[in-house]
Amino acid sequence: MADTAFARCLLLDVFAAALRAVEGRAVVGQALVARPPEGPVWICAIGKAAQSMALGACDALGSGLVGGLLITKPGHLDPAPFAGRGIECLLGGHPVPDAGSLAAGQRLLCALGELRSQTEVLFLLSGGASSLVEVPVAGLDLADLRRMNRWLLGSGLPIDAVNRVRKSVSRIKGGGLLSALGDRPTRVLAISDVPGDDPGVIGSGLLVPEVGLAEGIARLDLPAWLSDWVERGLTERGPLPRPGPCVELVATLDTAKAAAAEAGRRAGLAVRVEAQPLEGDAVLAGRRLARALLAGPPGLSIAGGETTLRLPDAPGRGGRNQHLALAAAIELAGHADAALLSAGTDGTDGPTEDAGALVDGATLERIRDAGLDAAHGLRHADSGRLLEASGDLIRTGPTGTNVMDLILGWRG
Repeated sequence: MADTAFARCLLLDVFAAALRAVEGRAVVGQALVARPPEGPVWICAIGKAAQSMALGACDALGSGLVGGLLITKPGHLDPAPFAGRGIECLLGGHPVPDAGSLAAGQRLLCALGELRSQTEVLFLLSGGASSLVEVPVAGLDLADLRRMNRWLLGSGLPIDAVNRVRKSVSRIKGGGLLSALGDRPTRVLAISDVPGDDPGVIGSGLLVPEVGLAEGIARLDLPAWLSDWVERGLTERGPLPRPGPCVELVATLDTAKAAAAEAGRRAGLAVRVEAQPLEGDAVLAGRRLARALLAGPPGLSIAGGETTLRLPDAPGRGGRNQHLALAAAIELAGHADAALLSAGTDGTDGPTEDAGALVDGATLERIRDAGLDAAHGLRHADSGRLLEASGDLIRTGPTGTNVMDLILGWRG
């Protein structure tokens, strides 16, 4: 039991170190100090990390900041620090767009149209932007967008495919927002929440036109109703927009993994870092990582990425990290010398306010003692309820960043 308690504290400390390395306020401030703007700056911060990134801009720009727009999700905003700075704060829906998302999209277009031509626009983008702000193509309303996003989120498609579909029915995604910018100077700082750190996938590429969008979507197996919407949207979008500004990545999953590795070494552990981004089915990933942990040498293992989860018709409580952790707990059952943490670096996992879970060799026993069945929980996507009963859920609150998921394993 002592080893398990040590492992759980260690993994939480390592996770916290990784989060500090990619926190939005710090990384934006560093980027702006390294290359300061030459004139007045208006900021547009969109995403789960919008508040922390905007605070970093306030710190670095001082009186050079002439206002802005901040769009984030409920629970991730405290408007008080922006009082008197001319920064308008709005809330959109996540992970499914809501009326606030559409209002934010219209306000964004209007605000850009009101700016003086010589004012530099600084975009601060992070994960979640895809649903937090939207201006759909003609003929699609909020109910249609919500239906589409719910289907996409439960489809098991990887995030790049999901975002291609979102771009096809949007006036601002896939570089569509460039038409509202005109020729005014623009800079983009982004925290990457996507595999491969492709700027065109972050926030569905508001300022990044995608070559071959139609061809990429044609390869997807979409229901007929969604294929019809995509075709209509692509027709309205028309020719590819002009190239946009360079997107500067100020924090990535690799940044977080490197910080986790350094924290492990400082704790005196041997460290193994999985180079390839984690992807594919959450259950299969959880099983594979747990088996590799048990078969490997003592120390800290580090992986990261974004798995997928195909939801049943009536899913229970949880997200992909909780699902992965529950699958891993089944493999770790009875092993007192192993523990595994899987959590979203944004502090949320799926539609829950839990970041993920930290499981060990006794998790399955605790679940059984609560009268619950792990296999049933996996089948019904109800991992959160089981892991709450076992005392293994992690709740961090908003972290001010979002660089996908981090999975940490300890072997004694």
